[in-house]
Amino acid sequence: MKIQDVQFSKTEWSKITPVEYKGEKGTSFWRSFEDGNIRVRLVEYSPGFSSDHWCSRGHILLVLEGELVIKLKDGREFTLTSETSFQVSDDDSNPHLAYTIKGAKVFIVD
Repeated sequence: MKIQDVQFSKTEWSKITPVEYKGEKGTSFWRSFEDGNIRVRLVEYSPGFSSDHWCSRGHILLVLEGELVIKLKDGREFTLTSETSFQVSDDDSNPHLAYTIKGAKVFIVD
């Protein structure tokens, strides 16, 4: 990852209004910061949330609270709990989606 055209800045996540995004099931609430070529998000997934699409975008995702399952299109699944992350590059060889039974709060850089 090469971060470009991003000036130093401090983000006070509690002051960013969350935006609601519906999944196939459940809801997620995103607090987002975008600058240069990056997007940084603090996302809260409701219990029972599941993504409504396969994603091929690269991410670094860290679970802060709860439990999130990442499913790859090839059928593999990885359960992430607090202080667990996953990293994946921008490409079509690792499409993934997320779901949670219990709910989760995550920090994402992409």
